[in-house]
Amino acid sequence: MKAIARGLPECPPLVAALLEKLPAYPGSLLLTTALNAGLAPHLPADVGQLMARRKFRIHVRDARISFDFTWTGSRFAPLARQAQTDLTISASGPDFLRMARREEDPDTLFFSRRLMMEGDTELGLVVKNTLDALELPVLEHLSRFGRKPREGARRGGGPWA
Repeated sequence: MKAIARGLPECPPLVAALLEKLPAYPGSLLLTTALNAGLAPHLPADVGQLMARRKFRIHVRDARISFDFTWTGSRFAPLARQAQTDLTISASGPDFLRMARREEDPDTLFFSRRLMMEGDTELGLVVKNTLDALELPVLEHLSRFGRKPREGARRGGGPWA
C-alpha cells in the first residue's frame, strides 16, 4: 500500500481494480446525499445559480472511481456516468480527505499537481473559492476521521476531544 503525506494510505491497486468495476450511480447517490446534508444548506444563492444544471464529476484517482452529479437549483442530484462534464475535480482519496479536514490547502495541492480541475475553469474557481469561504460544522467531524483515540480515553467521553 502506497503511503503519501501525513500517513494516509492511497487505495491499494487490487481494491481499486475492484472498485473500478462497480456501477457509478450508487456512489454518486451517496455523495449527493452527503452534499445535500452538509453543503447544500450553506450554498450562497449566486453560486447556486451559476452551478444550476451543470454536470460535475469527482474523480478519486487512486481508487479509480468517479461520481457524477448536478445542482438542480435546490439540491445536488446524482447522475449516471456522463460522457462529458462541465467540471471534473480529481485527486487521490487521501488528498480529498485532507482538503475536507482543512489540513491541506487546495491551492497547494493544485500547484503540486495533486489536485486537478478540468473543464470550465471559471466554474472551478467559483466552487473552490466558495468551499474555502464556508465554515461548515460537518468539517469539524471530518477532522476526527482517521485519527487514533487518545490513550486512556474514557468510553463515551470523546476519545478525540
